[in-house]
Amino acid sequence: MANYRKNQSSGSGNAVKVGLFAALITALVAVYNFFTKSTPPNDPNTNPITEEVITPREEIEDSGNYLPTSTTGAIVRHKYYTLSYSENDEQAEWVAYVLTRQRLQMDWQDRPDLFETDPLVRTGSATLSDYRGSGYDRGHLAPAADMAFNTTAITESFYLSNISPQVRDFNHGVWKELEELSRDWAVKFNKLYVVTGPLLKDGGKGEIGANSVTVPTAYYKILLDLSETNPKAIAFIVPNEVSYDPLFKYVVTIDEVEKQTGINFFPKLMSRDLERDLESNPNYDLWPFSKKKFDLRVNKWNKE
Repeated sequence: MANYRKNQSSGSGNAVKVGLFAALITALVAVYNFFTKSTPPNDPNTNPITEEVITPREEIEDSGNYLPTSTTGAIVRHKYYTLSYSENDEQAEWVAYVLTRQRLQMDWQDRPDLFETDPLVRTGSATLSDYRGSGYDRGHLAPAADMAFNTTAITESFYLSNISPQVRDFNHGVWKELEELSRDWAVKFNKLYVVTGPLLKDGGKGEIGANSVTVPTAYYKILLDLSETNPKAIAFIVPNEVSYDPLFKYVVTIDEVEKQTGINFFPKLMSRDLERDLESNPNYDLWPFSKKKFDLRVNKWNKE
């Protein structure tokens, strides 16, 4: 009996040791699985990068610095651009986003050409029927071509909150030239902060549609380059009509746009001294204009 008890005790000790060893192995396996699952493989075949690596959270945090003030309090944040919605005019009073060389050099996605009401505008945005038969183009504020770097961005650009009634020869002429030139400047300077919007004061040029969409008298565009070597800004106010004048004729100060809109642009993005300097100086000598694009507009685009 004594030997039997001794053997029982030894067997029980071995079982405990085996159990502890198994538990240790299980814990190590669990730790290994946790880290291998949490860290994506650094293999381009298993983890392809198809677009600029920027998370929605980073996008939102960055956008908070360059957004203008809102006169309506109706800020709508989409993934790749932000707008301030004017319910009285059924369109954005401004749209703001970052335009980069990297995004513009990505493969362009196809235009959906499907205009939709904006699901994030709580009061309801304009509808497609407001524009139908109005004689005005559905003009983008944040251009589809600026948002063509992925499907989500270009789809969001077709929300009707980002659309405004534009005279056709304006949309296909001087405004097209300015949009194309803005993309050229973004490629040249690497990164631009862009704010675009309509001039809506005094009821504009009238209204269209059942939702009374205001037809703007003019549009503004502001471009800001905050590169360390040569910070600069340029602003335009362009009448909503056909134009045969060169684009630099429409250059104004940011202060002038603020005066006409009641909006404060870039209040949190830079020092007050730099803001005063950039907003009071037209600076158009620092932005290369294109004689070729002007000739295309005057001789071709205005006649199409």
